[in-house]
Amino acid sequence: MELSVLNIQGKETGKKVTLSDEIFGIEPNEHVVWLDVKQFLANQRQGTHRAKPRAEVSRSTRKIKKQKGTGGARAGSAKSPLMKGGGRIFGPVPRDYSFKVNKKVKSLARQSAYAAKVQAGSVTVLEGFSFDAPKTKSYLALLNALSLNDTKTLLILPEEDQNVYLSGRNLPKTKIASTGQVNTYDLVNATKLLIVEGAISKIESSFSN
Repeated sequence: MELSVLNIQGKETGKKVTLSDEIFGIEPNEHVVWLDVKQFLANQRQGTHRAKPRAEVSRSTRKIKKQKGTGGARAGSAKSPLMKGGGRIFGPVPRDYSFKVNKKVKSLARQSAYAAKVQAGSVTVLEGFSFDAPKTKSYLALLNALSLNDTKTLLILPEEDQNVYLSGRNLPKTKIASTGQVNTYDLVNATKLLIVEGAISKIESSFSN
């Protein structure tokens, strides 16, 4: 599959890049994509939720009322979960939500996410560029030229570029990452992928290992 290369003014440069069918032309596996995204989101959870059970509630242990003759059920402690302000039954406790996904499954998931974006026409290849200084205005000009102001975008760089990263990090619908930092969630979450020309060979080589 061939894609045209655009410059940061949004105009065609006359160059084309060929994407490997073995990488970008596969049938996307939706299940492994779901599994990898599920793991990513689970790993973000702190798991610090907690509620006090009956034994930890600080209330009087005095018997509330006499055992018999009231016409109601027996009540022995204000700590009872049945009482207002009492302990909670089977409340949440701190736990770890993370789980393991095999490396090959994660690799297939990321490859499937790339393939799905390419096949949906949601990938734009950009000529290599950099900014002289970190300016949000410069990155906004890039998005304006590509008509992507209100679109969730993921810019994939061949290697880290602080000026580009700092120029776009404050924009709410923008994410910038190098090829080694991209994960399946980032690919799925973005509506449009902006891939710098030099990053394509690195993406393809990452799946050939």
